[in-house]
Amino acid sequence: MRQVMKIIWPLIAVIAVILIAVVSVVVPASQLVFGVIVPYVAITAFMAGFIYRVVRWANSPVPFNIPTTCGQEASLDWIKSDRIESPASNWGIAGRMAMEILFFRSLFRNSSMEKVDGRRLVYGGNRWLWLGGLAFHWALLIILLRHLRFFTEPVFPPSIWLASLDGIFQLALPTLFITDFIILAAVSYLLIRRLASERIRYISLASDYLALFLILAVAVSGVLMRSFFKVDLVAVKELAVSVITFRPAVPAGIGLPFYIHLLLVCVLIAYFPFSKMMHIAGVLLSPTRNSKNDNRSVRYVNPWDHPVRVHTYAEYEDDFRQPMIKAGIPVDADVSAGSSDGG
Repeated sequence: MRQVMKIIWPLIAVIAVILIAVVSVVVPASQLVFGVIVPYVAITAFMAGFIYRVVRWANSPVPFNIPTTCGQEASLDWIKSDRIESPASNWGIAGRMAMEILFFRSLFRNSSMEKVDGRRLVYGGNRWLWLGGLAFHWALLIILLRHLRFFTEPVFPPSIWLASLDGIFQLALPTLFITDFIILAAVSYLLIRRLASERIRYISLASDYLALFLILAVAVSGVLMRSFFKVDLVAVKELAVSVITFRPAVPAGIGLPFYIHLLLVCVLIAYFPFSKMMHIAGVLLSPTRNSKNDNRSVRYVNPWDHPVRVHTYAEYEDDFRQPMIKAGIPVDADVSAGSSDGG
């Protein structure tokens, strides 16, 4: 029952957001709230939360050089080192981070373990997770860049080029974008994988399902709004430009599908910095990824070290010399019983 509630509550929350958007039609005056005030609040929450998390991570002490590597470290000249997997220079770090951010290299090498026949462990690759994650993130990036045409005047040229390339298979009007199907398939796979695997389902939190449900709802509402429901895109752009330029004005006749989509996007944006989706910034600040593996050429001193009172052996012997002599224990300096330390 506990596992079921972790799924039910996030789903109810997403449905509640959709129902709240219905107010924009029931009470037309509320369109100013949903079209202007809510986006401003969401963007403010996003920026404040993003800055707070980044500053907090940046201020976290990292006393040791702790890069995670899987290649030969740079050492002697005649030993070939792996400049990407075990970088010892800034260029190597840049290459490693680029491979991680653009192609999810560590996730590609990720392995899974499962018990077969109840008695033996089998290790294997987890390429489907890598493919699903890579497809989702790249599709999301292209969709975001395509949406720039609603916020710029004149239209940002790369967004036009991406839209043309994304809609190269123009099978219907309006144009069906490839990334719409990719992101729906990728998010569905990630959600089904989390639901189908007992092990993953056990360690999943309600926040994990909330992020997936929100992203899926945003994607579905966007596809429905574009392909099945009529929305005045000119009015949508007027609203977007007015909000961006801080001259808010809500055009009439935009329609309910847009406000549902917009409210879901705003909730996702506001929730983003406080969720696991913040790994977009965390990967850049991870000391296991952005540190050089040059421990053989550079000495790293723990900045937390401080002078400590050390009790040397000579001082120890001064304290216990006579008892040690009486016990027959050899001492470095034999001092007579009448010495100042013997009494």
